[in-house]
Amino acid sequence: MSYFDAASSAPLHPVARQALLAALDEGWADPARLYREGRRARLLLDAAREAAAEAVGCRPDELVFTPSGTRAVHSGVAGALAGRRRVGAHLVVSAVEHSSVLHAAGAHEAAGGTVTEVGVGRSGAVAAADFAAALREDTALACLQSANHEVGTLQPVAEVAGACRAAGVPLLVDAAQSLAWGPVEAPWSVLAASAHKWGGPAGVGLLAVRKGVRFAPQGPADERESGRAPGFENLPAVVAAAASLRAVRAEAAEQAARLRALVDRIRTRVPELVADVEVVGDPLERLPHLVTFSCLYVDGEALLHGLDREGFSVSSGSSCTSSTLTPSHVLRAMGVLSEGNVRVSLPTTATGDDVERFLAVLPGVVAGVRERLGAPVAAAPREAAAPPPVVDPAPSLVVDARGRRCPIPVIELAKVIGDVPVGGTVTVLADDEAARLDVPAWCGMRGQEYVGEEPAEGGVAYTVRRTA
Repeated sequence: MSYFDAASSAPLHPVARQALLAALDEGWADPARLYREGRRARLLLDAAREAAAEAVGCRPDELVFTPSGTRAVHSGVAGALAGRRRVGAHLVVSAVEHSSVLHAAGAHEAAGGTVTEVGVGRSGAVAAADFAAALREDTALACLQSANHEVGTLQPVAEVAGACRAAGVPLLVDAAQSLAWGPVEAPWSVLAASAHKWGGPAGVGLLAVRKGVRFAPQGPADERESGRAPGFENLPAVVAAAASLRAVRAEAAEQAARLRALVDRIRTRVPELVADVEVVGDPLERLPHLVTFSCLYVDGEALLHGLDREGFSVSSGSSCTSSTLTPSHVLRAMGVLSEGNVRVSLPTTATGDDVERFLAVLPGVVAGVRERLGAPVAAAPREAAAPPPVVDPAPSLVVDARGRRCPIPVIELAKVIGDVPVGGTVTVLADDEAARLDVPAWCGMRGQEYVGEEPAEGGVAYTVRRTA
């Protein structure tokens, strides 16, 4: 079995396991007490805080441990907004933030605040100029992830942080995906991260707030963790989280070079082995261990189950793997193909042999899913050529795919596009939200013209014109 979903949760690092077991024996007492056991626990907590702060790049008294990365984000957003309530109630976020940030933004909006989402390009990165333009006089806080959790694209944090500093706006950085590889080299104000992303135990988050940043912790006051993370510290897990962060940092340069080479192999080979595949995310400015691609005419859930049967655990942003049956907000913001989406994020234990086995089984799994769905035989994109004469008036067809989920609307489109002459149109009626992404993406991959969409009874009508 090969676990290829480290971006969701990395396997427990050996150093974390050792530190956890040791701290279970030495760190069970209350670190707030003055007797011997309490003092020993306090020493462990202080040492863990110093190690974590060194890795983050902040002072120990600027960092607290929280019960999770999500709690760190929620506390960071709420506290920073509350600390600047006199400035205003405007929040700026990117459209591809982790759901924890977007949920916090939604709660802020529901309470009467305003939120601006800054869009991204097809690589998944915001433009620093667009982010700067969204800042206003009443902007209380801006949020930008250091690296995207679904496609691995690095964000221009340094440029955005500079713009925020010039505007006097604090910047919260969600560094969950990147902290294992290095500190965030930018003048951030608030930073959040999660231990299970780098091989620490689940249930530990980091929240760092720079000195001088106006911050008002929300909720009932508590004496622990500077009042920013109430409740008794899970000291053994905290110690293990800090120890593993230090350990992965020591290995980061070597592991990054090794895993980047493996990911480059996947990025290059998958489009060669499987027809009609779109590799998404920035090809260069990205995390070293993560690659995401989408396959036309493939049910994402069926693809993941097929790979699981072959011994590979991967993740997906496809709408077909979500209980809400809506496409990933990241893929939607990027405007890329959402069907048949696969995210491979390699743990540090991954080997070249693991990758070769994955590349060997992937084509057969994709072909099997396409065959079961009755998809057309995949073919290479057409070469540019002089178009045949256009029939006038151009005939049209209508495909009713309402009530059918991805990738069926695109499969039905592909089956009939050849039935109209060049210049003719096919209109797909669909009520699946994923069609809004997948029909235009299909046109781009197959060299056809996407005319547009308009409301239709029981769904949306997507019109495609045959160009070749």
